Amino acid sequence: MRHPARRPARTLGVLLGAGLLASALPSVSGAAEPAQPSPKAPRVTDGPGTNYAVDDPFTSDRTEWWRQDRFGMFIHFGAYSNLEGEYTRQDGTVCQDAEWIMRQCDIPKDAYEKQAATFDPSGFDAKKVVKAAKDAGQRYIVITSKHHDGYAMWPTKVNKWNLRDHSSFDKRRDIMRELKKEADKAGIKLGFYYSIWDWHDPDFADPATFPKYKKRMYAQLKELVGEYDPALLWFDGEWDAENPTNRWSPKDGAELERYVKGLKPSLLVNNRVGKRRVADGDFGTPEQEIPGQPVDGQPWESCMTLNGHWGFARYDHEWKSAAELTRNLLSTASRSGNYLLNIGPDKKGRVPDESVRRLRAMGDWLRANGQGRAVYGAGYSGLVEKPSWGEVSREGSKKLHAAVTEWPGKGRPLHLKARVPFDITGARVLGSGQKVTVKKSGDGFDITPSGDAVADTATVIELAVKSPGGVRGKGEGLKAEIWDNDSFEGTPKVTRTDGGINYAWRFDGSPDASVPADNFSTRWSGSIQPRYTDTYTFSTVSDDTAKVWIDGKLVIDAGVPHDPRVDKGTVKLKAGEKYDIKVEHREQGGEAHMKLLWSSPQQQQEVVPGSQLYKD
Repeated sequence: MRHPARRPARTLGVLLGAGLLASALPSVSGAAEPAQPSPKAPRVTDGPGTNYAVDDPFTSDRTEWWRQDRFGMFIHFGAYSNLEGEYTRQDGTVCQDAEWIMRQCDIPKDAYEKQAATFDPSGFDAKKVVKAAKDAGQRYIVITSKHHDGYAMWPTKVNKWNLRDHSSFDKRRDIMRELKKEADKAGIKLGFYYSIWDWHDPDFADPATFPKYKKRMYAQLKELVGEYDPALLWFDGEWDAENPTNRWSPKDGAELERYVKGLKPSLLVNNRVGKRRVADGDFGTPEQEIPGQPVDGQPWESCMTLNGHWGFARYDHEWKSAAELTRNLLSTASRSGNYLLNIGPDKKGRVPDESVRRLRAMGDWLRANGQGRAVYGAGYSGLVEKPSWGEVSREGSKKLHAAVTEWPGKGRPLHLKARVPFDITGARVLGSGQKVTVKKSGDGFDITPSGDAVADTATVIELAVKSPGGVRGKGEGLKAEIWDNDSFEGTPKVTRTDGGINYAWRFDGSPDASVPADNFSTRWSGSIQPRYTDTYTFSTVSDDTAKVWIDGKLVIDAGVPHDPRVDKGTVKLKAGEKYDIKVEHREQGGEAHMKLLWSSPQQQQEVVPGSQLYKD
């Protein structure tokens, strides 16, 4: 993860690494060629006609478990854990850091390797780790398999810079296999963090030798997927940096994503596989923050720490309270996000008691009175504005869960501001038989509980809601006309029906095998039928240009060439009516993406489905 001192506060942009690493080439065989020939990699390019967008992550079966689970455990554990956050220099001064200690404390490589040779996490207990996650209500785990120091936490055959071959740990043990076994028993998904940036491998920084590093990286990832069958790969270390130089490019990311999904098509991959853009991976990764609204264009997961560090630091006692952590989880779920909460085992592999207690308290709250329904499978409420007194999430189409963190007191109302017309047909306080009255008031509703709060952290009021049903269309998609030039000139090369606009052609693909990967244009036309009477937000994820017209009105005008980004526009539509729609995309060289999404107070964000599109 990014070092805390290097992390700009409250930003969703690509974070840039900085700082220097004073180091010599490694004396261990960390950069050696594999002891056995690396397996032949699947092809990373397919050529013209290829679309790498295999599904819509907002709605697909592949991502459903992740969208339902909402709450995961992050584990930062590696050779840096052996120092427990402190390094004593030769002059006697002490430098403090955690997972970035090698770099931030300028530890010479030979000294870092020497301390790693004493690493003996004999106290790592997979059963206890999984139990801590289970007790917390966390439904998936992501553990560091290799951090920026390049040290592998599984017995890789690719080099000797790993827990089996360069430590004092029992060579018969494999903590990744132990964790996988216990996670499977508990019904918890397991994923692996893997750093692209590698401070230890001398081939990483030199463009002439980088292909050698990349071959070893691919071989290690093939080991992880083949040996442990993870549900998710969580990449990191993709940002531009120096010493060692990090030149990871969007094209490198596209190839890596293609490679790992070729190993296992159901894998989920985060956006740090590329350059942390909306077009990379399956989901975004805001760090140490919770966005104020649902993130446009891509599902998302916020990763955060229990204290101030990712790895174990014996001096860090600034623990967040269980109440704060639970409220963070509620805030995240109410914006359709996931919460990946980190623990850092000590040098023996033991999880700090302070972490376990806070996690257990979160789980106690989730289990009590069915309050977990405000989190698991829940998402953005849409129907109401965020209130000042708590968070509101939506479960399906018929229930809202209002998590009240500032209880008004007996007989005093909580106001909910409605974004669209709907009715509340029932209300109850989970864990209490107290009466709750609901009255329309001004721009929304007053909800008045008759008794006291059930829990100090948050008391959940379940609201039964009724809103107009959605009109399900019977469309098959839009007419697509594709030119082998970027200016819509002449006769289209291809004319067909596209079931939706959800394309990631990347660097080598195109809409059709007869169309080259560079300099093409596509026009989709027909009609669109909204499910609800609402103000819709249409979004495009595009590179190079995108324009959208609805009933002749230009709703999105992103006609100047740009890198992958989201553009938005709003328009009021009536349920069941059909509106003319025209969408244009131009590819002028390099990368190509084009997706059309919609959302509204009653419609969760998704790629506009073909059932609501008609080619006329």
